[in-house]
Formats: sequence, structure tokens, C-alpha cells
Amino acid sequence: MRLSRLRATLLVTAGLLALGACVGDLGDSRGVGPGGGWNGGPDPIPTTTQPVQAAMRRLTAVQYDATMRSLFGDDAQVDVELEADTPVNGFVAIGSARTTISPRAAELYESAALRIAESELTDAARRGDLVPCTPGGTVDTSCAREFIESFGRRAWRRPLAVDEVTRYVAIADQSATVLGDFYQGLAMATAGLLQSPNFLFRVEIGEEADGRRRYSSVEMASRLSYLIWNAPPDEELLAAGERGDLVDPEILRAQAERLVAEERSRGALRDFFAELLRLEGLDRLPQDPDEFPAMSATIGAAMRESTLRTIEDHLLVEGGSYRDLFTTRTTFVNAELAGLYGVEAPAEGWARVELPDGPRAGLLGQASVLALFSHSHASSPTLRGKFVRETLLCQSIPPPPADVGELPEPSPELPTMRERLQEHRANPACASCHSITDPIGLALENFDAIGSFREQENGATIDPSGELDGTAFADARELGQAMASHPQLTACLVRNLYRYGTGHVETRGEEPTIRDLADAFAGEPELGALMVELVTSDGFRFAGSPD
Repeated sequence: MRLSRLRATLLVTAGLLALGACVGDLGDSRGVGPGGGWNGGPDPIPTTTQPVQAAMRRLTAVQYDATMRSLFGDDAQVDVELEADTPVNGFVAIGSARTTISPRAAELYESAALRIAESELTDAARRGDLVPCTPGGTVDTSCAREFIESFGRRAWRRPLAVDEVTRYVAIADQSATVLGDFYQGLAMATAGLLQSPNFLFRVEIGEEADGRRRYSSVEMASRLSYLIWNAPPDEELLAAGERGDLVDPEILRAQAERLVAEERSRGALRDFFAELLRLEGLDRLPQDPDEFPAMSATIGAAMRESTLRTIEDHLLVEGGSYRDLFTTRTTFVNAELAGLYGVEAPAEGWARVELPDGPRAGLLGQASVLALFSHSHASSPTLRGKFVRETLLCQSIPPPPADVGELPEPSPELPTMRERLQEHRANPACASCHSITDPIGLALENFDAIGSFREQENGATIDPSGELDGTAFADARELGQAMASHPQLTACLVRNLYRYGTGHVETRGEEPTIRDLADAFAGEPELGALMVELVTSDGFRFAGSPD
């Protein structure tokens, strides 16, 4: 082992031991310990992957919209507001596997299905591409069957069984008889298909093969497309699934590489990072515009778009590494954000810009991150540090004790947040955890609660220096450099992507897959290649045996 690497390992280990002192046991309920590695329980990590049982996953709101548009076209009127997704462990992708459909949500799905089915099938100009035959009368069982087989396959992402086709053809025929119109009958059958669990859920239960339970070829088509595109499989992928091709690892890899190369994978990358970084919270920023003049009704949305454009440009357009995302000085601004970042405003729309020389750089210099992890009236080094520890490094920070004291108010003796937090840490109950989170957050104190640059707080010069797991830094820019070289950074990205892709928090038995992926992408991880390796891994292709 090279000395520099040995030193980094020792320094990180020392940092993790300090984390352990925070509460005595940093392993969470699943046994995931500091750094995201397995930490709990008497049993060792197995040498081979032991997959978890399969579970049905409800389409997220984004997936529902994408699936509807794949069926009816991008100009389809999918304008029904569904119930909001519920994030679990930070991801709606996990929440969709943990939550079911409430009575109110069922009503909304019914309303959406009826409205779009009627609008698409009773309009002669729009139904042409949907209905592959011309009916011979009000009731035409043969034409209705042809439609149900064709449309149902695309809606349910698999061929319908004979009894399923018969059931929906009967609905179409009976409805046409009552309503006196063939297409009204098809609309009723279509609405039924769109309310079925086979449409609203991703039914991936696996099949027995060669002594193991694997996801079937057709199921793999949906698993690939909803991970890489956040949308249903196209005709090529669905056909490959129906032929049984996607249980072949080499064909699976080729299809995954095709999906990653397509333009629509960009949208899925944005969706992943939007969930990872909790960017939905930008719609509800609490900052007071009287205290922070840059605050407006539109700045939260602008911050989110700037961050997602920066990530997309860096990782996909420029082919940059995830590590360099923490040091890049390139970002995107509109007229509103240009003032906040101190750059020239574009004449219209968005512009790619280089940030001025200074402490702002990389992901941690994004106004979105700085504003999200602040209070309404002030920045919060603790929230910012906790976000970095938990979300970007996969470390566990426990909740504060019940008897935690209040942070002192600013005063001539305690003008800056650094001094007030030092006073706060005089309480032993607070000291250990704050010593883990606050040095990171204090490095970002040159940015106020809305992300504007400042050099002073209450008339005193801000000191942004600190240390991250043994690496000293002078300011936020150097903190980004310390993050870029942190040994746990890419392993945490792998863990988060695994959770997002599989829809659950990993178990001990899945640690071998995560370990192998983390080892393979420890250097300069390229997201597309990581996606391909994930979908071809045992943790993604196989399921545990049902009870």
C-alpha cells in the first residue's frame, strides 16, 4: 500500500472512530455503519450476494406520466394531479415499494384513466395510431380483441394472458352495446386496463431457474427501462424481453449500454440527483425576503434547474467524473441567479458560466444545497454538515438528545456562528455530534441562508477553515477538494444508486454486490458505466425465494 493511501486510510479511520464516539453506536437499524459499510450484528458479510425477496413497486408520479405519454403521445392531456409520492430513506423510488394506493389515490387514478381514455379513443383524429383495425359495427369482438392485445401489451409491459384479453374484450363489447358506440366501448376497457395493478405497479416477482430465483426476461425489460430512462421499455427492449433474451448477461449488457447512450437517459439522471439532493424542498424555501433580498417566488425553481443542468453537463456532456463535480467552477445561471453568483446575466434563458475566483465551487457551492440546508432566518452549519455526512458520505448522524440546549443568540462576544456553536458545544450532550457535522458546515459560512456570498457576519470576519476526516481546508473551495478525494465518496454514490435502482435499502446479503461495484468505481466513476454494471449485477438480476 502506498504511504499516501495508507495515511488517508488511517485519517479516515480516525474520523470514523470520532463518529463512533458521537453516540456509541453509529450503526443504524439495518446495521449500516459509518462510511456505509456493514456495521452491526454478529454474522459476517456473506461472500456471495443473497438477494432480497421481490416486491411490487408502484409507478412514481414521474414514471406514471412517462408511461401515459408513451402510450398516448407527448401531447396527451395527462393533467390529473395525483397524490404526491412519499420518499422513504430519501428516495420516492423506495417509498413506491413501501406504500400502497389510498382510497383517495384510487379515485384520482380512476378519474385520470377515464378522462384520457375517452379523450384519446372518441377523437377520430387521435385514435388512429391506437386502434389497429376498423370496426364492422357497434360491436366488433375481433377488432376489440386486436386492440386489447396490442394496447394491453404496451400498458402492462408484457403480453396479456388469454383470460385477461377475454375479460377486457367482454368489457369493450358490453360497454359498446350499452353506449351505442364501438369506441366508447374501447374507452371503457382502456380505462380498466389503466386502473389495473398490472399498469399501476411494476409486477416483478421473479421465476425459478437453475436453482435460483431470477427476474424473468420480461420483468428485466421494465427493471432496465425504469432505472435508466425512468420510463417504460421501448418496442426493441420489450421484444427482447418477450424473446427471453434479457436473462442472458451479454444481451442484457448490450441493451443497458443502448439505453444509457440514448438522450432520454439524461432525464433519469436528473431524477436520481433531484431525489438524492432533496431538491423537491426548493419549492418550499422558508427564507424571508425582507432579510434575504435575493429570495423570490421563483428562485427555488431556478436553483434546482441550475444544479441539475450543472450535473447533466458535467457528467454527461463533458464526461466528467463524479469526484470532479465537487470542484468544478462551471455552472448555469439565468438572470435571477446571475446576481447571486456574481456573474454576467444572460440576455435570455440559461447560460453556461465560469464562477469568479473565490470560495464558491462544485456541488457544495450550489445555492440550491446552501439554501435547502439552512433555516428561514440564518444559515445552519449543522444542517449542512449533517447533509454531507449522511447523504454524500453515507454516514449516520443520530437525532439530538431530548435535553439539547438552544443555540446562543448573536452578541458582541459571539458574533459569528462559529463562536456560537463553540459555546453550544460546551454542553457535553451536544459536543460529540456537533464536532462531526459543524466543521463541514462552518466551511460554507461564507454563504448565507439563501446562498449569497458574504465575508462578515454581524460585523465580524467569518473563518471558514476546518478539517474533514484528517484533511485540513481553508475555505469552501478547499472543502470541495477534500470531498473529491474522500475515500467514501464514490462508495456512497454506489450505495445510493443501488437503493434507487432496486427500490429498497440494502440488506447484509446484498453487501457483496455493493462492495464489488464500489471497488470497481472507486477511482473516477462514470455514471453510465456504473448503471450498466449495476443492472448486470446479481443484486439487480436475482430475487430471494418467497416464504
